[in-house]
Amino acid sequence: MTGPLLLSAKLALVTTVLLLPLAMPIAWWLASTRSALKAPVQAVVALPLVLPPTVLGFYFLLFLSPGAPLGQLWVDLTGSTLTFSFAGLVVASLVYSLPFAVQPLQSAFETLGRDQYEAARTLGAAPLDAFLSVVVPLTLPGLVSAIVLTFAHTLGEVGIVLMVGGNIPGETRTVSIAIYDHVENLEYGDAFMLSGILLGTAFVVLLLTFVINQRARRAR
Repeated sequence: MTGPLLLSAKLALVTTVLLLPLAMPIAWWLASTRSALKAPVQAVVALPLVLPPTVLGFYFLLFLSPGAPLGQLWVDLTGSTLTFSFAGLVVASLVYSLPFAVQPLQSAFETLGRDQYEAARTLGAAPLDAFLSVVVPLTLPGLVSAIVLTFAHTLGEVGIVLMVGGNIPGETRTVSIAIYDHVENLEYGDAFMLSGILLGTAFVVLLLTFVINQRARRAR
């Protein structure tokens, strides 16, 4: 029973760690730009919020298959396929959870504005140094929200996992898929236990997020 839980936690952790460095520049650009491309980029980022997971999963299944350029490149480099593998789940999760990382960060950056960043740049700080030493500490609640939402959202994925990874024990059988299997086999006790663990984890994570954000706001 612990196998699916550990696999889901691993997937959520890897996705969160890889997604934040990708989401932060996108969110910063969206919060700062006046380009005509802002609306189309926002729409693309938000697509996973409105598209059914099975639709995204189907396209990922096509694009990550050995017959597609990306899938074939992965086969050439590693000798294994992206589809029905843990690596494929990570790639799909990065896109599927993108809005849950970008939107809290974008909101935090827009609230902060660019004044402090520009002041640091005027004093001679490099762009990256000004961003990491000034912007990130001042938008910590948004960063925490992005981390928590990305982790929690990835932890409970079903449709994407089923379409891209299938149900391979130890490789792609996450806790959500395990719960579905238990219910299908009328093993309600095991399904209840796994569901309870997910429910408790989600509650604790969200509670910690609200507490951290409240303390961060009071410290300002």
